Amino acid sequence: MIKFIRNSSIAAGILTFLRVYLGYQWLTGGWGKITGGGFDATGFIQGAISSAGGDHPAVQGWWATFLETVALPNAGLFSFMVMWGELLVGIALILGIFTNFAALMGITMNFAFLFSGTVSTNAQMVLLTVFILVAGYNAGKFGLDRWVIPFLKNHTPRRGGKKQKKELIVA
Repeated sequence: MIKFIRNSSIAAGILTFLRVYLGYQWLTGGWGKITGGGFDATGFIQGAISSAGGDHPAVQGWWATFLETVALPNAGLFSFMVMWGELLVGIALILGIFTNFAALMGITMNFAFLFSGTVSTNAQMVLLTVFILVAGYNAGKFGLDRWVIPFLKNHTPRRGGKKQKKELIVA
């Protein structure tokens, strides 16, 4: 199954639909926050922290501690990162450029939202994103990665690969 997902053109076509769907979800979410005026994650963060108490907490204590000590004091930064992160992940997935990195950033945001006690479509998005991550390069085969990744491989210095033969020039 993994060989099929990573190598098949049929799988690449299916992954393109998944990628564009996920990209659209991220793009519209980010665009709505950016253009809606005044997006502030403070209330969301405070709500997640308050969900860490009681008999059946929706948020685990370790995550609530992170939110209280890191995210809440820097709510402005986190608001900025969420708005622009969602938009940029969406654009990258739709265009199929740096697909794996975009998917990794998207799934990281999905997990942060899930850890904070929200459900919505985050679990579905995690599941679909796993297929994109497992597919590797094939997920962006029908996107800009088809040209960008080979270009970068051919135009960046190699590290730890084959040693280049050095010639000694004697004057």
